[in-house]
Amino acid sequence: MIAFPHIDPVALQLGPIAIRWYGLMYTLTFVLGWPLLQWQVRRQRLDINPERLADLVMAVLLGVILGGRFGYILFYNFSAYLENPLAILRVWEGGMSFHGGLLGVLLAGFLFARQSGVPFLSIGDLLAVVTPMGLLLGRIGNFINGELWGRPTDLPWAMVFPGAGPLPRHPSQLYEAALEGVLLFVLLWVLGRRPRAPGFLGGVFLMGYGLCRLLVELVREPDAHLGILSLGLTMGQWLSLPMLLLGAALIFYSRKS
Repeated sequence: MIAFPHIDPVALQLGPIAIRWYGLMYTLTFVLGWPLLQWQVRRQRLDINPERLADLVMAVLLGVILGGRFGYILFYNFSAYLENPLAILRVWEGGMSFHGGLLGVLLAGFLFARQSGVPFLSIGDLLAVVTPMGLLLGRIGNFINGELWGRPTDLPWAMVFPGAGPLPRHPSQLYEAALEGVLLFVLLWVLGRRPRAPGFLGGVFLMGYGLCRLLVELVREPDAHLGILSLGLTMGQWLSLPMLLLGAALIFYSRKS
């Protein structure tokens, strides 16, 4: 068993203002992702100047925050928020859904594509290459917060997480960081080194994330108020299945075209 590194979730305290590691990870994603986005725009020869690209980034940021929040409410805890609607505003208490954030990003990309005239599938390819970096940093933030832990195990790298009881558990946040973050980033980077038909990289991302999430959910502790759902699948697995199918369809479409 490995000792859990107790890192203060608050990276910096400035009087009443607390700057948390999780929030810094979001900021770092956009700082590091900006030059990569610019490189992808040049590689794909897209008609997006820096000002317009900045507009896309802001739209995506809003999509991530609003989509992630409302996705969590809708998919994971709708009845609780229905009883107490004001709790929706208490974002500092946590409650974000990747799948909701993805829907928010897709909507933002679609609206940007309509306004700019850039094909929607090309926008999706552009964002797909950068997204794993955000997933990597976000899962590290989850690990620092000691949340979204795994199921009990006796493996030598198991950890006892604060608030998760005395049993050693899978560090599932690090599994997701390695698979959805590092592995998916490397795969998309290698595949994106040469021109691809629109939709191909987006399809690889959707299919790759869906597969990684399906696997990690096998050792990740389900939400206590949801547990295991029908067919022995968790909510995360049910939400990842459409991604897997849509990703495969996009890859097939792009290869045909």
